Amino acid sequence: VITVQDVIKPTVVTKNLTVSLDTNGQVSVAATQVDNGSTDNCSIATRTVSKSSFDCSNVGTNVVYLKVTDVNGNIDSASAVITVQDVTKPKVVTKNLTVSLNANGQVSITATQVDNGSTDNCSIASIALSKSSFNCSNVGSNTIWLRVTDVNGNIDSASAVITVQDVIKPTVVTQNLTVSLNANGQGSITATQIDNGSKDNCSIATRTLSKSSFNCSNVGSNT
Repeated sequence: VITVQDVIKPTVVTKNLTVSLDTNGQVSVAATQVDNGSTDNCSIATRTVSKSSFDCSNVGTNVVYLKVTDVNGNIDSASAVITVQDVTKPKVVTKNLTVSLNANGQVSITATQVDNGSTDNCSIASIALSKSSFNCSNVGSNTIWLRVTDVNGNIDSASAVITVQDVIKPTVVTQNLTVSLNANGQGSITATQIDNGSKDNCSIATRTLSKSSFNCSNVGSNT
């Protein structure tokens, strides 16, 4: 009786791989992707990798092992490096805002006010605005950008319109005047004579009086 046995292990040859996470932050590799021409004196039955599924927590280098089993049960393995990368930019979603200047003619906004549910396949590290402070010179529509950076350094941005409005009325301060009619029975005053330090959070455009000319019929007090 001649008993023939195969005791020779497979020759395992691997190759390193670089793979990218998908939009869900997942990626898988197959044993055939890692195998780089493994052989056996008879034939190979199976190839398996010690780890085939990767997610955001695996970004960077990962050592895996390719295990090769031949048809006679002989097994050997070799290592390979799987480099997992995240190249997917964040999805930036913004919303427009309307804000009002304060008593000092200033208003500020935050990135979270403009963000409208931005997402990333892994996670977001930071959000920032191209402009967050506004004053009287910005009254009206202002286009700004929300910049989102994910934990792996991918960046994208989207625009939003910030409408700045001034809804604070001027503070009107007056002073009383006494005027004398001239030789023609006429007298007139100007708005600046009545104004006693009126102010506004932005600036005053005009001052006008409800009545600026007087005659003999107005002798006495006039509101």
